[in-house]
Amino acid sequence: MVGLIVLVLFAVAFVYGVTYPASPSDPIQYCASNGPVPVDPTSPCSLDPNTVCTYPQGTVSPAPGCYQTPSQYPNFIAPTFSLTSLGAFPMGSLVYPATNLNHNDPFFYNTYDMLVKGTVVSIGISVIIVATGAVIGLVLGALSGYFGGWIDEVVMRLTDIFLSVPAILLVIGVIIVGKSAGFVDFNPTLALIVVAFITVWWPLYARIVRSQALIVREQRYVEAARASGASHGRIIRKHIVPNSMYPVFVQMSLDVGSIPLLVAAIVFIGFVLFPFPLISEWGSVAAAGASLLTSIFD
Repeated sequence: MVGLIVLVLFAVAFVYGVTYPASPSDPIQYCASNGPVPVDPTSPCSLDPNTVCTYPQGTVSPAPGCYQTPSQYPNFIAPTFSLTSLGAFPMGSLVYPATNLNHNDPFFYNTYDMLVKGTVVSIGISVIIVATGAVIGLVLGALSGYFGGWIDEVVMRLTDIFLSVPAILLVIGVIIVGKSAGFVDFNPTLALIVVAFITVWWPLYARIVRSQALIVREQRYVEAARASGASHGRIIRKHIVPNSMYPVFVQMSLDVGSIPLLVAAIVFIGFVLFPFPLISEWGSVAAAGASLLTSIFD
């Protein structure tokens, strides 16, 4: 029941993220004004409708509803525990600088906005990657386990080759090749990331299904189907695949949460996945937040 509640919450967050303003590739951008209005009329924030009143730490608030910011980071607002204009939850006003990630840049993003809209990107690509990898692994594993012989050798040796390379390195390699071929915009980059992860995700499922198919093919009902004249395709479709899917479902439920963590790891080590620094994707937001905390404490 606890697991079901968590899944329902994620489903609700996904639906909420779909209806949330602005697209994940175009996050809502805010401005730190250091006062009720920007003092410098040439500031990029002077005409920004999303300008938020901020003031440096150690000074008096210039107006009600202004947010205190560290003097060295004028666009970093700490979390609040009340309803604010930046969001309805305690993390609603935790922000991170945008564009060139310069801490003196007047622009910043709202972490609440990023997390809500990141639900669509993170859960969406995770489900696509895991489902596609599971289908590929299910087909190859079922064929390998049922037929055996040279088919089993070819599929399993190919699987061993992919499993011998660390997943992160293989994903980075695929993305580098894709970017060198011209995939640099947001949508092509997102498709490239999905393809890169699918490339490293199917071998595990092929292994799982193959081991299950080796057991299922020896069952009496399979022998009865074979004796009654059923074709190989019918036996695989009606008996091998349906009875090999249960461990696949378990593994899929574990893998959906792994994709954002791997994306965060790739971004955290300094590899730029998307065409702009900060994107509404949980892994990128987590990596950016960790980098910001490091720079603040330094």
